[in-house]
Amino acid sequence: MPESAEHIVKSYEQELKHLAGLITEMGGMVENEVSLATNAVLDGDAELAAKVVEGDAKVDAMERDIEAFVIRMLALRQPVAGDLRQIVAALKMTGDLERIGDYAANVAKRSIVLGQYSLPFSLAGLGHMSRLVQENLKAIVDAIGEKDAEKALHVWRSDEAIDGFYNAIFRELITYMMEDPRNITPCTHLLFIAKNLERIGDHATNIAETIHYAVTGTPLSEARPKADTSSYAVVRPSGGGA
Repeated sequence: MPESAEHIVKSYEQELKHLAGLITEMGGMVENEVSLATNAVLDGDAELAAKVVEGDAKVDAMERDIEAFVIRMLALRQPVAGDLRQIVAALKMTGDLERIGDYAANVAKRSIVLGQYSLPFSLAGLGHMSRLVQENLKAIVDAIGEKDAEKALHVWRSDEAIDGFYNAIFRELITYMMEDPRNITPCTHLLFIAKNLERIGDHATNIAETIHYAVTGTPLSEARPKADTSSYAVVRPSGGGA
């Protein structure tokens, strides 16, 4: 191979590695944002929540940088086959990571309002759900860096458990709201927080599907496992007939 051609190939490989590094870095950023946001809710820490809201701008800036880098690579390198899958996958994953950052900021904003209320019930269920979401998010960020289709598949299959937690929290909060109207406002904020966490889980599974396709060249043919039944929940008033 001529020296100039070898130099071009090496440069291209370096660009691919740099792109992978940027995605992993962005993944680490949103992983940290989600962790801080959930801690802000569970600990009632408004200062921590404010840091998450401020940090969302950095996530957005990272998305723009990666998008510009990908467009440049597509224009100058004209990648094909596996390289093209990898580059397009990076663009898709960036969009999902940005949305996860948005949801983390929303959780943080709700936690600030929630801190104004004295809650007469435990947030243990929400704590369990948030830990599972964080575990899946950490695993999917690791899968991005390692290009690990099997680890991505594990995250994809784990989303059903997050939905199960969300359904339980949904019913629990509705019960509290029915028992005492004073619970309606704080429980409404908690419902939005739980839904935001559930959506973070959904975006993690989106990334899992993208990783699997980028690595194997084969899209997941199975139907995504889902267990969110809150849209169909029927709340019956206490007392009276069936």
